Amino acid sequence: MEAVVNAGFWRGRRVFLTGHTGFKGGWLSLWLHSLGARVHGYSLPPEAGPSLFCAADVGGRTATTLADVRDAAALSAALRDCEPSIVFHLAAQPLVKRGYADPLETFSTNVMGTANLLEAVRQCPGVEAVVAVTTDKCYENHEWPWAYRESDALGGHDPYSSSKACAELVCASYRRSFPDACAAVATARAGNVIGGGDWAADRLVPDLLRAFDDDRSLAIRSPDAVRPWQHVLEPLAGYLRLAERLAQGRGAAAAWNFGPGDGSDRPVSWVADTLARQYGAGAGWHRDGCGHPHEAGLLRLDSAKARTELGWAPRWDLEAALAATLAWHQAWRRGEDMQDFTLGQIAAYAGV
Repeated sequence: MEAVVNAGFWRGRRVFLTGHTGFKGGWLSLWLHSLGARVHGYSLPPEAGPSLFCAADVGGRTATTLADVRDAAALSAALRDCEPSIVFHLAAQPLVKRGYADPLETFSTNVMGTANLLEAVRQCPGVEAVVAVTTDKCYENHEWPWAYRESDALGGHDPYSSSKACAELVCASYRRSFPDACAAVATARAGNVIGGGDWAADRLVPDLLRAFDDDRSLAIRSPDAVRPWQHVLEPLAGYLRLAERLAQGRGAAAAWNFGPGDGSDRPVSWVADTLARQYGAGAGWHRDGCGHPHEAGLLRLDSAKARTELGWAPRWDLEAALAATLAWHQAWRRGEDMQDFTLGQIAAYAGV
């Protein structure tokens, strides 16, 4: 089986990573460290309560600046101090429901935060490549049965989704406007990501695990909605491979989908039923009859471009992804060393 990433490319390489105190960023920080990269993280402090950053001691393996991406001066200073060759931009307000509650925070973080990052990169000539992470929800969703391709129209009904579509446009503008004075910039659109160490509110798998741990049934608001579920390591492998390609030239400076494999576009109810079965001990859920803000009912991603041009492909099906997520959660509850456990899951996924 072909290697997931080129370990030699990352050994000793300076990497600047925004959002490293978050769920996805924490996993990426540890993976980069295991590859021998020199990582500098820039992020707000982790949210109150349990977090991957604390549970897996991500900060113990990563130089850290705790600051806001909306603070352009602090962001630019941290980037200059790091002197990176590769930048991953993951810092964001990542929740649909929170976007409804505070749309201004969502737009300012996701849009102006991205602009601040790209402007700082433009003033830092050593940067070769930027991978800016957005979302599958950046598309104008028509609820049609076929998967969205990178050439489909951007949109976004709610503030979160719209802000991510705007971030895509910001990246495209910098890519076109400053071709000789800016690094190669690509955007990455993944599906509904799951994995150990995600305790965010209003996300299906963390909500299910909290309910199961408390021996209660979870009320689920949209059990019939279909989402492109995938383990966090799947898109992260795509981001790493994309950065490697960007460092070779600007041909990959574009938008990329990193969606799940066949059979992983499943209804919310299927995910809840499967995780409840894996958990055992009477775990269950029920339909929530209350009204809720709009969310997409059907969304799929076409990742043919990444498969064909980057040689990237998903490795774990959805049942395996759920099992790995549950195994991480149970190890954390047993008090195991979660940095070692997380690195072990990365190694198992990468086949090393």
